[in-house]
Amino acid sequence: MANKGFLLVLMQPPPAFEDEFNAWYDTEHVPERVAVEGFESGRRYVCGDGHPRYLAMYDMANEAVLETESYLRVSADRASPWTRRVTSRVKVYRSAGEQIFPGDEVTVPTVRTVLLRFSATPAGLGEAVIAGAKASFAGAPGTVQLRVFAYPREVGTDFLVMVGLSAPGNFTFEASAFGEAAAYLDLANSYAPY
Repeated sequence: MANKGFLLVLMQPPPAFEDEFNAWYDTEHVPERVAVEGFESGRRYVCGDGHPRYLAMYDMANEAVLETESYLRVSADRASPWTRRVTSRVKVYRSAGEQIFPGDEVTVPTVRTVLLRFSATPAGLGEAVIAGAKASFAGAPGTVQLRVFAYPREVGTDFLVMVGLSAPGNFTFEASAFGEAAAYLDLANSYAPY
């Protein structure tokens, strides 16, 4: 069975624009995306003390869903006027690709979600990221779900580690557990469900 696909978006709206941003996300954007054939879930999160402030995670049957007519009908130059207005005023990091570990899980509800991003990493370090994620979080008290995603870019690959936790609080990990990939770690945030 093919690995599931994902679409992960980090967004930082200007403070004066947050109310409209959240109204757009809740009433138009998430419902529009989860209605696309092949999208299996859509969840929003907010970062309590960091940025980007907002995280959206969408699980898909596979990454090819983003090439279907169902998705293209609501994206890019066919996006709604409200979507174009909001996204023109908000800093966006968008990644899409494949869940490489364990490969077949869909986001489950959790009290906290930890997101680690390893940016522009040599593709050969994917196994180091998976090994570090397992060593840091698998079987640890409070870990509900552990997944690793790969987002190929023009230069290198972004690897994303997403950890679902059963309780709020500080999370700790040793960057050295990720071996050579640790040098590419550029984001470590904790998010709560929005």
